[in-house]
Amino acid sequence: MILDAFNLQGKVALVTGCDTGLGQGMALGLAEAGCDIIGVGRKTPQETAEKVAALGRRFAAVQADLSQPSVIPDVVAQAVAQMGKIDVLVNNAGTIRRADALEFSEKDWDDVMNLNIKSLFFLSQAVAKQFIKQQGGGKIINIASMLSFQGGIRVPSYTASKSAVLGVTRLLANEWAAHNINVNAIAPGYMATNNTQQLREDEVRNQEILARIPAGRWGTPEDLQGAAVFLASRASDYINGYTIAVDGGWLAR
Repeated sequence: MILDAFNLQGKVALVTGCDTGLGQGMALGLAEAGCDIIGVGRKTPQETAEKVAALGRRFAAVQADLSQPSVIPDVVAQAVAQMGKIDVLVNNAGTIRRADALEFSEKDWDDVMNLNIKSLFFLSQAVAKQFIKQQGGGKIINIASMLSFQGGIRVPSYTASKSAVLGVTRLLANEWAAHNINVNAIAPGYMATNNTQQLREDEVRNQEILARIPAGRWGTPEDLQGAAVFLASRASDYINGYTIAVDGGWLAR
């Protein structure tokens, strides 16, 4: 049965930044499909842990500041020690800074680039080595953005980092497909999360955005669950290096 190909029973997914928003939504979707979850972030995602447990799945927390790539070897070691293996990596942790390009600071540039692309690359590298050690392949799902395709305004480092996510997703897929590792990405559209609170509270900008979304609404964390489960499952075994937009039709307009 084709639905069996989406079953993640017995799999372990490491999800970064899953305490709220899109990360929590994807973690819960993966858990509903059968995954046990390892949550990585600066604080223990207690609410997510409780919701995963309520679904009958195991949850392990690894506390780490992923803006510091030096923590990555210990993150992977702790994850494997707690769950025994990793089958899926979801690189969701990210940050954003808003300022005019003429005034944008070096610190705001580095803070965003370090977390959004540098740590994403080196965590992917470390987990890929674990996949190869396990000899069972694996799935890596990067979280890109509409700004992987567009320029945006007042978010120069975010646009640069998310454009890099799309490119690095392709490169890693090229190199790692031979190891039975699928690397793909999801590009969320305008989603109702903490990152977009300022935009949604700006009445004029909010209406401008809604007017361009064919679906006529902001996305929700639940809207990413299907794509995340698909890319984590064997249903996507022949998909490599692709970025799926989950955007209510934004890019089509």
